[in-house]
Amino acid sequence: MKELPIHIQLHPESNKTLYEQIYEYIRNEIRAGNLLQNEKLPSARFLAEYLQVSRTTVDMAYGQLVAEGYLEARPKRGYFVCAPDNLYEIKMQPPDTQLRRVTAEDQAVYPYDFSPNAIDMRFFPYATWKKITKNILVDAKSSMFALGEPQGDLELRTTICRYLHGSRGVNCEPEQIIIGAGNDFLLLLLEKILGRHIHVAMENPTYVRAYKIFRSFAYPVSFIPMDGNGIRVDALRKTDAQVAYVMPSHQYPTGVAIPIGRRMELLKWAVEEEGRYLIEDDYDSEFRYKGKPLPSLQASDTNGRVVYIGTFSKAIAPAIRISYMVLPYPLLEKYRKECSFFSSTVSRIDQTILNEFIRDGYFERYLNKMRKQYRMKHDFLMNEIRPLERYFSISGGNAGLHILMTDKRGRSEEELAASAEKMGVKVYCMGAFRMETDEKVSEPAAMILGYGALSVEEIREGIAILKKVWC
Repeated sequence: MKELPIHIQLHPESNKTLYEQIYEYIRNEIRAGNLLQNEKLPSARFLAEYLQVSRTTVDMAYGQLVAEGYLEARPKRGYFVCAPDNLYEIKMQPPDTQLRRVTAEDQAVYPYDFSPNAIDMRFFPYATWKKITKNILVDAKSSMFALGEPQGDLELRTTICRYLHGSRGVNCEPEQIIIGAGNDFLLLLLEKILGRHIHVAMENPTYVRAYKIFRSFAYPVSFIPMDGNGIRVDALRKTDAQVAYVMPSHQYPTGVAIPIGRRMELLKWAVEEEGRYLIEDDYDSEFRYKGKPLPSLQASDTNGRVVYIGTFSKAIAPAIRISYMVLPYPLLEKYRKECSFFSSTVSRIDQTILNEFIRDGYFERYLNKMRKQYRMKHDFLMNEIRPLERYFSISGGNAGLHILMTDKRGRSEEELAASAEKMGVKVYCMGAFRMETDEKVSEPAAMILGYGALSVEEIREGIAILKKVWC
């Protein structure tokens, strides 16, 4: 018998057990091709005596190698190396330096990024979130690790129901709420509830992510122009749309809030034909800086025609990925018949953490703190851009986390964005949110400036640069 050329050096002080060290040595020798197919290994007794370890230790190492397919145990003959062709190995390729260089160039980082989607995480109550998480895991019962209800845990749905009624005037019961991992999942689920070939109408400019999701369903989409009061219902009536996707309280990206008269027109359109619905995306409605928060469109719906969707991504943190959908009873009945077999996409642990965060008042205190922070940034930004009002009209303020600057001098959005980027300031073009329609309309250049994630000093420095390049 050809004995194994043994070079194993066992280290009792290692954080790995002796059997793991033996196992890894032999496994690596087989992978490297130093041990060939059908080559016989020393007996467990021989190797144990040679290494001065117990035979049980060697038996455990050999047993693991057999279980993983590196060795084959032949009765009364010993252990033999298996065919290397049967072994699968994930090889880590060295990074491509050329690819890394190009990627770094393509993803430029700007010192002043006025992103409308970013939020300020510096004030997030990390200690509180950790404490709640720790307490839940310490007291966790086996039921918490079970699958749970498809619509989400009843406790969290009840808490969300109370929160929505108190803050947004939403009238619903916990049974109408479905919890999901982000709005994307809820729209995917809604497609199963509404059915195929639904004609959807959207505001123009629109929320592009929702548009892409609807297009992935092969839904025909009509884009409805807006005026100072939001989506034009007269233009909506000229389409065959069965569903209208709207953001009544703070439209993204224009910032327009739909007044009560236009809301009543929308609700009237919805009841004019059977099967019509309004999808209300209550985008960043928590942040309003003048006057009382606007009630939701769903609060005025007495005929069960509004599907209400919201998320905690803006109000708490993007990584939370917990959203909610309130179904009117006709669609709830359809959900229960045809879609209730879909499992909840949010872990029960995350649901329990969020439930305690809201229920015990932490969310309300954090939200009030962030309203003050964002109001301060909003007011500071509006004061800083005042000299630019000769060249731009300002709109979309008093709510949300961004403003809109419309050029008065006939310049293009590309020109304005490029001149800012050369000086390290990233701004966003409204044209990216405008959808092409048969009706060609020439719109003046409009730039979107978000301020949520920027400090006051960064806002001051960024606007100072824009004054130089845009004036």
